[in-house]
Amino acid sequence: MNLRRLLYPGVAALGIVALGTYAYFAQRAPIAGVDAGKPAAGVQKSAPPAAVDVTQVASAKLSEDINAVGSIRSNESVILKPEIAGRITRLNFSDGQPVQKGQLLVGFDATVNLAEVQQAKAELAIAAANFTRNADLARQKFISERAKDESDANVQVLDAKLALAQARLAKLEIRAPFSGIVGIRTVSVGDYVKDGAELVNLEDISSVKVDFRVPEKFADRTARGQVIEVNVDALPGRVFSAKVDAIDPQVDASGRSSLLRGRIANADGKLKPGMFARVRLILSERPAALVVPEEAIVPQGDKVTVWKVVDGKAERVEVSTGLRRDAKVEILSGLKLGDTIVTAGQIRLSKSGTPVRIAQPARPAAIAAATAMPSASASIVKN
Repeated sequence: MNLRRLLYPGVAALGIVALGTYAYFAQRAPIAGVDAGKPAAGVQKSAPPAAVDVTQVASAKLSEDINAVGSIRSNESVILKPEIAGRITRLNFSDGQPVQKGQLLVGFDATVNLAEVQQAKAELAIAAANFTRNADLARQKFISERAKDESDANVQVLDAKLALAQARLAKLEIRAPFSGIVGIRTVSVGDYVKDGAELVNLEDISSVKVDFRVPEKFADRTARGQVIEVNVDALPGRVFSAKVDAIDPQVDASGRSSLLRGRIANADGKLKPGMFARVRLILSERPAALVVPEEAIVPQGDKVTVWKVVDGKAERVEVSTGLRRDAKVEILSGLKLGDTIVTAGQIRLSKSGTPVRIAQPARPAAIAAATAMPSASASIVKN
């Protein structure tokens, strides 16, 4: 019984000694591929490739633009007012209806003025007859040349008197200065109005103007003929195309902005004067700009870089950027179309030449979507 108690501890001790001896010699054994006698500490195991997501540099149409707000105005607009006081006898239009250029719109009582015209005509006729007789008598030397000249001057005076009476008579009729649509009148037949009183407005909306302002820093980049896209809140979903028609040469000192005017065709008459307009002025267009996702951009100090994959290795490339649109960044230099760039996993890349493993390759659908990226934007952003 005592012998058995001593045997078990002895066997356990021998096992521990054997395991320790094996571990000691295993650590000192040469590593495969390393010559015996050389220290094993000098051997380094190569790191595995870094897993990254990639995409390709795509091409897209980009526009540099300015967003502004403005107002719709009539092509021509006027408020009809009489030049002389009088009583209205005719209103030759219906509220809100189209009228033609030269059409009589408002007529005033012209009884007195018509009589003045007839009187002036009669006086002129008598003076003309007297001049004819005096001219004949002057040829026969019965009267002096002076008498003939006085009768000639009297004819001219009465001719001017007739013209004045006719001008006064004409002012008692108000005609449309251009074709358009009249508004809602504020007077009725029989009203006596003073000179300068507002009668009715006349609007030509066959085409309309849109007035808007842009900051003065863009004043030297605006020009006639530039394309404008106009949206109005009253007509959601419709985009109206226009072009810059005029630029005010004066910059507003209070707002530091320049006034521009565009012209829009309005054949259906949907655009009304006074509507609020949202304007997008396109300064320049680039039909085939190189773009990359924003997540591919890696700032490095004052530089902008991306990681480009070449032959299974990542290379840091410095780039210059331009416009930003819909999570895409324009590349002006440093890359070319079709280059493979890293979009995720840049933190695993310590230096150029690091081997990479593509964890999420670029999908053709994503590239096609980037190519078809719309050019509209909310603002201009430059790096």
